[in-house]
Amino acid sequence: MVDVLVIGAGPAGISAALYAKRAGASVTVLYNGESNLEKAHKIDNYYGFENGIDGKSLYQAGINQAKNLEIDVKQEEVFNIKKENEIFIIETDNYNYEAKAVIIATGNKKLRPNIKGVLDFEGKGISYCAICDGFFYRKKDVVVIGNGKFAIKEADDLKNIVNSVTILTNGEEIVDNISYTVDTRKIKEIHGENKVSSIEFEDGNKMQVDGAFIAIGEAGGTDFAKKLGVMLKGDSIDVDENMKTNIDGLYSCGNVNGGLLQVCKATYEGAKAGLAAVQYVKKNK
Repeated sequence: MVDVLVIGAGPAGISAALYAKRAGASVTVLYNGESNLEKAHKIDNYYGFENGIDGKSLYQAGINQAKNLEIDVKQEEVFNIKKENEIFIIETDNYNYEAKAVIIATGNKKLRPNIKGVLDFEGKGISYCAICDGFFYRKKDVVVIGNGKFAIKEADDLKNIVNSVTILTNGEEIVDNISYTVDTRKIKEIHGENKVSSIEFEDGNKMQVDGAFIAIGEAGGTDFAKKLGVMLKGDSIDVDENMKTNIDGLYSCGNVNGGLLQVCKATYEGAKAGLAAVQYVKKNK
């Protein structure tokens, strides 16, 4: 078991890890996929770089800095976080980690597909959390829109609740061999009156459904938050001045909290979260 586990290796996550490590905690960082920082061609408004720096170099420098402090940094996709007997269990594609405190620093990865009707039916048959909303679809027919491991995990959470679950890849190839029915047709529109009733494909055919769960790409901070019952502000995680969520031992920092989406804010919030997490661990020994 580790004292503090950080999900995300961008400026917020690495800053949290550095401060927690310096404060004497054992720290593991898990990350997966491309960071938004890596996409930045040049950053010239961040302190200390007189000629600017490209995002990819800054991102990698942060990871190297953490490793130089002997912080355990691993590239693994996190599917779920749960809390049992005051211990957090972090489920990945390779292993289940245990931690006394968790810091979410994933950035805001919630992806809304560009499908007509999705926005109109959010909360009316469109959901982003199988564990949260699966109960409302007992013995009904639902679909999961997505093609990755996250989509498969959402289907796993639904299979023992609903009547049937089909994975719709929206024209993409499925990433793995699975036991679920898979439809790779491109989706044109989601239909319904007061709630979702059918999905129309670009070939003109329709599928009758009672609900659709969105699980594009990989799970992000708000996905984890919803499963744990964390308070949100819109699409962002709600935290106090020390980056604490409403769940004891769970902290959040960086873009997933909304506000100014800048490196300077991410590093500040990461430092606050790292120090607060260590204080929580020490207090609860």
